[in-house]
Amino acid sequence: MSPRTRSKRRSAGRRKGRIIVVLGGASSGKSEIALQLAGSQEPRAFVATGQGLDDEMAERIARHRATRSAEWQTIEEPLDVEAWFSTQGAEYRIILFDCATLWLSNLVGIGLVESVILARVDTLLDAMRCTGAKVIIVSNELGSGLVPADPLGRAFRDLSGRVNQCLAAGADEAYLAVSGLRLRLK
Repeated sequence: MSPRTRSKRRSAGRRKGRIIVVLGGASSGKSEIALQLAGSQEPRAFVATGQGLDDEMAERIARHRATRSAEWQTIEEPLDVEAWFSTQGAEYRIILFDCATLWLSNLVGIGLVESVILARVDTLLDAMRCTGAKVIIVSNELGSGLVPADPLGRAFRDLSGRVNQCLAAGADEAYLAVSGLRLRLK
């Protein structure tokens, strides 16, 4: 069954949220574009998956935080994103999930296999739909960059591509960010 077929069957007959995916390379402007697409409705949540495990990452997180206005409630959830959407997502009109690639990295880091991860992506899309909110997902497009030198890097890049395909298939809109500009894909 294709990701698109699974997504259509999942959302049949429910009050639906709107899902938007913003893909792009590193420093492509995808997070800024996602904030623009979010608009100004309240209440709004920013679901962050990054972890400040080293100084450089902690600085990145601080820079991202500084780009958001005080109206955003930040939720730091590196692993159980789908559970958060299921239990708390309906409290918000806008939810920005940044980013799916770091979430994937966290899941791989705890030893989850591809089949479990892809099932969790389906569960996440269901949970997002059920919030009734406008949900914007930010994810890295890794397939357009250099081919990683090691097998683990290539496997992660390929898994990331499959996750992005599932997210885009389940989304109402999809955009590609390039040099701070957005191109609508769907």
